[in-house]
Amino acid sequence: MKTELFLVTPPFTQLNTPYPATAYIKGFLNTKNISSTQADLGIEVILALFSKKGLEDLFLFAGEQSDKPKSLNAKRILALKNEYIKTINAVIAFLQGKNPTLALQICQEDYLPEASRFEQLEELDWAFGAMGTQDKGKHLATLYLEDISDFIIECVDQNFGFSRYAERLGRSANSFDELYEVLNQDYTYMDKILIEILEEKISVIQPKLLLISVPFPGNLYAAFRCAQYVKQRYPEVKISMGGGFANTELRSVSDKRVFEFFDYISLDDGELPIELLYNSIIKGGDFNLYKRTFLLENGEVTYRNDALRSDYKQFDVGTPDYSDLKLDQYISVIEIVNPMHRMWSDGRWNKLTMAHGCYWGKCTFCDISLDYIKVYEPVAAKLIVDRIEELSVQTGQNGFHFVDEAAPPALMREVALEILRRKISVTWWTNIRFEKSFTRDLCLLLKASGCIAVSGGLEVASDRLLKLIDKGVTVEQVAKVTQNFTEAGVLVHAYLMYGYPTQTIQETVDSLEMVRQLFEAGVLQSGFWHQFAMTAHSPVGMHPERFGVVKETEAIGTFANNDINYIDKTGIDHDKFSYGLKKSLFNFMHGICFDYKLQDWFDFKIPRTAVPSDFIEKALVDENRFNIKPTAKVIWLGGKPDTESVVKHKKGNTFETMVLTFHDKKETFSINTNKNEGEWLVSMLQKIAVSNEQVYTFQEIKADFEASMEHFELFWHSKPINSLRGFGLLVL
Repeated sequence: MKTELFLVTPPFTQLNTPYPATAYIKGFLNTKNISSTQADLGIEVILALFSKKGLEDLFLFAGEQSDKPKSLNAKRILALKNEYIKTINAVIAFLQGKNPTLALQICQEDYLPEASRFEQLEELDWAFGAMGTQDKGKHLATLYLEDISDFIIECVDQNFGFSRYAERLGRSANSFDELYEVLNQDYTYMDKILIEILEEKISVIQPKLLLISVPFPGNLYAAFRCAQYVKQRYPEVKISMGGGFANTELRSVSDKRVFEFFDYISLDDGELPIELLYNSIIKGGDFNLYKRTFLLENGEVTYRNDALRSDYKQFDVGTPDYSDLKLDQYISVIEIVNPMHRMWSDGRWNKLTMAHGCYWGKCTFCDISLDYIKVYEPVAAKLIVDRIEELSVQTGQNGFHFVDEAAPPALMREVALEILRRKISVTWWTNIRFEKSFTRDLCLLLKASGCIAVSGGLEVASDRLLKLIDKGVTVEQVAKVTQNFTEAGVLVHAYLMYGYPTQTIQETVDSLEMVRQLFEAGVLQSGFWHQFAMTAHSPVGMHPERFGVVKETEAIGTFANNDINYIDKTGIDHDKFSYGLKKSLFNFMHGICFDYKLQDWFDFKIPRTAVPSDFIEKALVDENRFNIKPTAKVIWLGGKPDTESVVKHKKGNTFETMVLTFHDKKETFSINTNKNEGEWLVSMLQKIAVSNEQVYTFQEIKADFEASMEHFELFWHSKPINSLRGFGLLVL
């Protein structure tokens, strides 16, 4: 099974789906006929650990650490070790979707051994109805795994975490000293499992180039451990690092010790840098060109970007290839009942991108100076749907997560139309900006194509701060967009921020009130507060003086440089708001506590909100449907109606009307028109059906109507058309 390139994601990212970086690169390498193999070492380590043999070995090891004091919780788990060992294989199979009947036994709550994680169960009983057996079973099984995880952290390896490992070592690691020191210590318990799996693969694959993707700080330590082992055991193999962590943190790396582990570190889009590395390794020679690549030359860290070739366009990078990954072995967990977080962790998603970079690219907290944001390049809608169909066949799954920074509304519309034209069944979700382009009708179209959820940044729900952030939206606009999505049946998640430079206590309180009103109005279903962090490649990080903050130091570290410690001139301690903001949000997401005073969420004095109690209610007025642009596209999502002519007599006059009967997925309904208008409408609905390639504008439809009849506006705003507008007659 020898292949020239081996692509690896080190532990840990997600349990339910592979991080897509290696699949993207493998898809590109396929277009160049370069053989490659990929592996997600994270899920393989988890499955080795959480197995009957894995737990037998784990409890044996923990029992041997008799000199180490244990908490009552750890003692309980150790005492119940036989119950954990007996149930673990069945539970993992259940979470892999292979053993669904186990849910019935799990939900009786006398099957799984229970430790401290189960203490929170009482307040979560409401979350799963009488029919939610599978979901409740998943949640209980997740608590069971988290109990074991707590035991591992306390008794075996303090750095363990399901979606990250030794993350502390990768966060703000301006110096390589601490990580280097840890790497020169003996293997941890987890290291031994990882290295055993890695050895098994390397010995079979025998690659010439090992590519390690490091998307997050929680992958960094394991990436270095993998590289260290391969360097020592297989010195002929060249090793390169890429991925999100390198792209944001290692842009100024200068510590030579890093290159004891890696031969290369490449930045930004990986396709061309990897192709050039491949050429230099396979073809050899004294002179090679590189693209955005660090390496050691003459004993010094050198940044090489001398290849004049441009990066590959999105059209040319190929379809992501998930082969080699053990797609049927990922496990779906339900950690918390936040509906959007549940989507991230429950079920496997194929990852795709609608557009490289961000079409907005202005937010002042974002890394807009870096290529992954700055270089905007959309993919053609037909090509996106080609890739959807190809991946659906390859993986056997039709769920897609578009991992865009912010998916462009116009492209989302075209992708939705193409999905509907091809009559394919897809479930998808993505990240957006809450901009006014997301009208009621566009949201209905997206829903019809399979869109089930969107997430977007409301950030600080304050118009002054949204302007300072350069978000390009207002709170009122966000409210209207969330209403449009919600009424279309699309779940909405909001990213929320506190502690932005110059943010006052009053603005934090007012922001919370805005969020409370959005949830109370039912237009927001999910959210998450995070505290502002200043990064080196954002406008705030590059020009802090413009935002009222001061860097603690101008020194640039020799290893990672991204997160910046700063002093906010307001002097406000934003940390103290964290618990109250998150606790209130938890309750709002459950649809409760809207009548609480905001002061009730905090144990310190806060000012009264200055936001009117009906601010969001007033913002949620129906948009004016009378203002339709002549160039707007008109689409019919429904089918061809049954028609019936009816002759009526009134005051001595005889006239003919038409009854058009439509069959929606949920119901059957009828509209009445006069004969001429009815015949025209039947003909026009066939022309503007979503299955047709040709799209008609509002102006063209009006002209067609007025070629034989008068008063189009009166007809368009009549009761029959208004009925159709509620059943799939869309103006986009």
